Amino acid sequence: MATKKKWEYAPAPESKQPAAIASRYELFINGKWQQPTSGSYINSINPATEEKLSEIAAANEADVNKAVQAARQAYEKYWKKITPAERGKYIFRIARIMQERARELAVTETMDGGKPIRESRDFDIPTAANHFFYYAGWADKLNFAFPNKKANALGVAGQITPWNFPLLMAAWKIAPALATGNTVVLKPAETTSLTTLKLAEIIQEADLPPGVVNIITGAGETGAWLTKHKDLNKIAFTGSTEVGKIIQRTLAGSEKKLTLELGGKGANIIFEDAPIDQAVEGVINGIFFNQGHVCCAGSRLYVQESIAKIFIKKLKDRIDTLLVGDPMDKNTDIGAINSAQQLKTIQQYIKIGKSEGANFFESNCALPKKGYFCKPTLFTNVAQSNRIAQEEIFGPVLCILTFRTDDEVIEKANNSPYGLSAGVWTDKGARIFNISKRLRAGVIWANTYNLFDPTSPFGGYKESGFGREGGLQGLQPYVQLS
Repeated sequence: MATKKKWEYAPAPESKQPAAIASRYELFINGKWQQPTSGSYINSINPATEEKLSEIAAANEADVNKAVQAARQAYEKYWKKITPAERGKYIFRIARIMQERARELAVTETMDGGKPIRESRDFDIPTAANHFFYYAGWADKLNFAFPNKKANALGVAGQITPWNFPLLMAAWKIAPALATGNTVVLKPAETTSLTTLKLAEIIQEADLPPGVVNIITGAGETGAWLTKHKDLNKIAFTGSTEVGKIIQRTLAGSEKKLTLELGGKGANIIFEDAPIDQAVEGVINGIFFNQGHVCCAGSRLYVQESIAKIFIKKLKDRIDTLLVGDPMDKNTDIGAINSAQQLKTIQQYIKIGKSEGANFFESNCALPKKGYFCKPTLFTNVAQSNRIAQEEIFGPVLCILTFRTDDEVIEKANNSPYGLSAGVWTDKGARIFNISKRLRAGVIWANTYNLFDPTSPFGGYKESGFGREGGLQGLQPYVQLS
């Protein structure tokens, strides 16, 4: 009998040409590109090839001061004086230009961050543009958002975004801030700043008044100078729980408003009456989307005992079909890990999982010889107390636990320092509502996972932070109600 040949896809690479990445990027302050006071730059590396893409400016305290001053002047001189409808027009214009430059942004996002091109093309860029469209519509309707209240802008907002969804996180923060009449100083993550800098080009093209949005790049200390600045009215941070705690301590006792969107350890719960094949796809999307670099990733899988055996078998079979490799290839399912440091962290957690006695399984795919790649991995026979079940790994690593009853799975799912997200898979509507009400998580998906919409708020409980981004609720952190 002839051996069945494994199906293979022919390479389908996306052209790198649309990215048009400059060899060096300066700071975007007061509507102009300005050299950093320090004269120092950080290399931006393509994680799939380890090649240098560009140099980005490293802002110091003097640059932060300049940016905040420009934002304050723009707020007093222009932004708070123009009509809400005018503000909406500017935001709408940004969204339209983002759509026009969508291919350029998608290719840049993939080259800079390592995520598959189909994710950048089909999710990141369209969703980022949609957030600007959505909040452009709210700009002149704040009296409907807050009935019987007057919504006043706070002033100047300092914003810090992470490396996993650079452009989308920038849109989440900038769009509602502008719609409510605030000006912005934003610092993107140093490893993935390029699409945010291209957003600065778009803001320039949209003729936004100078200083309304300022983009400063740099490492962690740049963010620290920004959070400590005395002339800010608001800080919005998305990133690790550890840094979030530092920011919270820094701002304690000040009058600055604060929103934090931090880490997570999402519980994805599969009941015995769930549509199994659909749920398998949901689990794959929940943990392997963007290489697991998702704060709300469904990294803890709870499967009801009666279906655990068949479910895990189907899941392993599906994992073996995932294509890991060149992020610029349209066939690729899992791209490159964002940095060498993050790959090292993931590998360390895999070692910990093995040492804790969990059963290890990984895909049998071949990895590229160059770049930072990790095979999709899962652990079975995981104890609730295991570190891999309690700590955020932020990579393509899934730990599987089982349960028998509704009460048991609620107890296990809530037994976590995090409370960002969860998923429930069942064909019973009553069970969905019952479980959802009892789960201590900010975002709960039913019979799906990792779907996002500009109209829907996002945020967490416990060590996953506080405040909401997206939806009507995303306006509230940027206004003072009277």
